[in-house]
Amino acid sequence: MPRSRELPGLSARLDKLCYHHGGASLPADKPHAFVYFITISNGSDRTVTLLGRKWVVQHADGSQLVIEGDRIVGETPRLEPGEQFSYNSYHVTGTDASALGSFHGVDELGHRIHVVLPVFAMSIPRA
Repeated sequence: MPRSRELPGLSARLDKLCYHHGGASLPADKPHAFVYFITISNGSDRTVTLLGRKWVVQHADGSQLVIEGDRIVGETPRLEPGEQFSYNSYHVTGTDASALGSFHGVDELGHRIHVVLPVFAMSIPRA
C-alpha cells in the first residue's frame, strides 16, 4: 500500500491550550488535564476526508505514550477546499509533557494523506 504524504495547503494548528488540575474525574497518578482546541484547515485544491489521528506524548520522566485511533472525536470530517474542522479534546498527565499530533485520511483521488500538528508543551503551572 502506498505511503501517506503531506498535502500542500492542508494544515493543523493549536488554537488554545487550557490547564485543569485535579477533581474526582482524573486518576490520582495523572491529576493534570490539558484541554486543547485544534483547527484543521484545507487550503489545498482537493477535498479530503480525515479518517483518524495519532498522538505521541513525551513525558518529562522519559516515558512516552502513543495514542492512535480511527476518527477524530467520533467524526470523519470531509473538508472541501477552503473548509476547516475545529474540535477540542484533552490529555491527562502526572508530569510536564509535550505532544505531537497528526491526522490521516484520503484525498478525492484516493491518495493517502496526512497533516502534522506541531509539537506543543503541556507545562504544569507552579505555585
